[in-house]
Amino acid sequence: MSPPQLSTLEARPKNKRFSSPLLPIFLIVAVDILGFTIILPLLPFYSEKLGASPAVVGTIVSIYAVCQLIAGPILGQLSDRIGRRPVLLISQVGTLIGFLILAFSTRVWMVFLSRAIDGATAGNLTIAQAYISDVTKPENRAKSFAIIGVAFGFGFLIGPAISGFLAHWGYQAPIFAASALSFTSILCTYFLLPRREVIHEQNEAADSDPGPGGKRLSLISWGEYRRYFRDRELARLLMQWLLFALSFTTFISGFALFAERRYMWQGHPVGVREVGYIFAFNGFLGIIMQGGVVGRMVKWIGEKNVVRLGFITSMLGYAAVGFTYTIGQLVWVIVFSSAGGAGLRPALTSLITQKAGKREQGVIIGLTQSLMSLAQITAPVIAGFLIDREYLTTWAIWAGLLAGTALCFQIRKPAVVSA
Repeated sequence: MSPPQLSTLEARPKNKRFSSPLLPIFLIVAVDILGFTIILPLLPFYSEKLGASPAVVGTIVSIYAVCQLIAGPILGQLSDRIGRRPVLLISQVGTLIGFLILAFSTRVWMVFLSRAIDGATAGNLTIAQAYISDVTKPENRAKSFAIIGVAFGFGFLIGPAISGFLAHWGYQAPIFAASALSFTSILCTYFLLPRREVIHEQNEAADSDPGPGGKRLSLISWGEYRRYFRDRELARLLMQWLLFALSFTTFISGFALFAERRYMWQGHPVGVREVGYIFAFNGFLGIIMQGGVVGRMVKWIGEKNVVRLGFITSMLGYAAVGFTYTIGQLVWVIVFSSAGGAGLRPALTSLITQKAGKREQGVIIGLTQSLMSLAQITAPVIAGFLIDREYLTTWAIWAGLLAGTALCFQIRKPAVVSA
């Protein structure tokens, strides 16, 4: 017999200005992502300054994902028991502590410690998703979850630009900015997020439908995921997702170190400022594409063809980066890659959730998150290894090859047998 599930009864918030919890959730997620994207272009350069090699930088990036993979399910289960809001606060405090340790790091091991603490408490996004699932009806969840996509787009546009701008005053300045944003996120959660009364009740609907919050199984129960790979079409889509995650993470985690060794700007090697602005430009293109173009693409050619186009342009775009030697050449490649690849992630996610049963949406989203974590563990290490040995073009080709391999798992239409 399954244990009783938690159901959430909404208490009327004291502050009528925030009667809907979606506004504070948007602010919380947006601020958290801003903090993350401020650190993204800075961390490789900051670690190198303290004596880390590119291979060690790759390990620093992956340690965050290792700790997140282990602690994520624990935080999720804890939020089921004591409520989303308290665990969200714990997660945000951990992020703040990690940022502060990073800001005052004088040794590489301190950078490792800061990323490990941040990863071990990195349940912000998953818990926010679960909170949205709790407070919205099933028919409204897709619309409500769109706010996380908007927050991501906003964060990846503004965060790297802030990092690039503040790096003029030293590497610590962007980290202090990320710390301030993390503290702001804590205040938003404490003062704006409505308190909710959580009770136990035997609810068949809750037991069978975990919702799209992203249920994640613990490491020792990952065997339960195997049944989703027995469905041939779903297994193909999940393999595509894993390859997408590997190629994307390979590129994102290694780009700063690649750019530092490949490009010059105004007589000096590319640094935090230039990489931050490049990431911001890529985020800007993504917002433009997802603001309406991707939806039209899906209507014109269908989700499967959008996925196919996304992998083709990602394959060519990632590989082409390895043959660019100026910022101008890089910008043209980014424009090309973004034009076709912006719809890849949302279209592939849609296809995966369509193949899963209605009552398994939460688990299947949790599975994609776990596959993403596995990619974030392995890909940075490989990227760091290649760049450490000056295999710069090989690194870019490898990222493109991973995206191209996903095309081998494209679902084919069943053949029509004529009478």
